Amino acid sequence: MSKETEKQRWQRNFADLLQELRVAQTGVQILFAFLLTLPFSNGFTRTTGFQKDVYIVALLAAAAATAMIISPVAFHRALFRQGRKPEMVRFAHRMASGGLFFMLIAMVSAVLLITDFVLDRPIAFLLSALTGLWFLTFWVILPFARRNWGEDDVDDEDDDPSAGSGD
Repeated sequence: MSKETEKQRWQRNFADLLQELRVAQTGVQILFAFLLTLPFSNGFTRTTGFQKDVYIVALLAAAAATAMIISPVAFHRALFRQGRKPEMVRFAHRMASGGLFFMLIAMVSAVLLITDFVLDRPIAFLLSALTGLWFLTFWVILPFARRNWGEDDVDDEDDDPSAGSGD
């Protein structure tokens, strides 16, 4: 099997990252669409001031997540065919990370909004905290805990967009 060139590695890293963004984009767009329609539902008039504040946080976080997760497309269009794939990969990585952060805020806020609407506030806070912990477990704790697993595999360095970049 032949070793891939640096250009091929950057191209593969970019394609992998875009595939990951497609998955995240679908989730955040569904949440954002739900949040956009919520004020127009009949029950929204029964929300408290606190719930409306939580709604605004969820809505703005979902908007920020959507913007960040989609931004690599605009960046790619602006730099298309300029030979700047490493820069695009690094930018897309930062936007994906930021987008996931805002998606976490949006998800936990949406859970808080809905649980506070149907349950007592202390239970809503507990369930929202557990939701945040659940997301952090799968999005941060487990990936970082397993980050060094399989260090002996030669292919692991190929997934690091900063490897070989000279930065």
